[in-house]
Amino acid sequence: MSEPSDDVATVVAAWAGGDFVLPSAGTTDVLLCRACSRLGSGRLGLSVERLQDDGSVLSELICSEEHEGGPGVAHGGWVAGILDELVGHVPLLNGQLAVTGTLEVRFVKPVPINEPLVGRATLTSREGTRWMVQADLTLARSGALLATGSGTLVERDPAHFARHRAWLQSQSTPSIDAPAL
Repeated sequence: MSEPSDDVATVVAAWAGGDFVLPSAGTTDVLLCRACSRLGSGRLGLSVERLQDDGSVLSELICSEEHEGGPGVAHGGWVAGILDELVGHVPLLNGQLAVTGTLEVRFVKPVPINEPLVGRATLTSREGTRWMVQADLTLARSGALLATGSGTLVERDPAHFARHRAWLQSQSTPSIDAPAL
């Protein structure tokens, strides 16, 4: 694993062409994607993330009522989304952009809304350009395990989105076999 940078925001911004940014001071301590940076905060409730000496990432977050599924609990899609965010920030905060290749989610207990939560994501192994990361989501006040996620992240090179745009452009001519909507 590469050594964590003292100035992760600088390394990531330079390498990624500015895809991930730190918002203006005082709003959050989380690297934000393009859409979240336009809002000035993360849409999933992640408010603090800290790179640990061992390369893992410790996060503080809250699920707002905006993501309520059942009465007083988070929607399962939010749980999967925040676990994706947690595993994805391990390579990011270690100076490597990556995209999610796979994500497996295990729902242990309903995740309460408007309660402080803790996320911890840890690199379990690396194989070439693939990072295998495990994340846990716990209730801050008791440490009770709420959900886990295992993800494989694939290192992203600077041409990743250009290749995607070219592929998408090639899909503009409907195929004879394409289903009608």
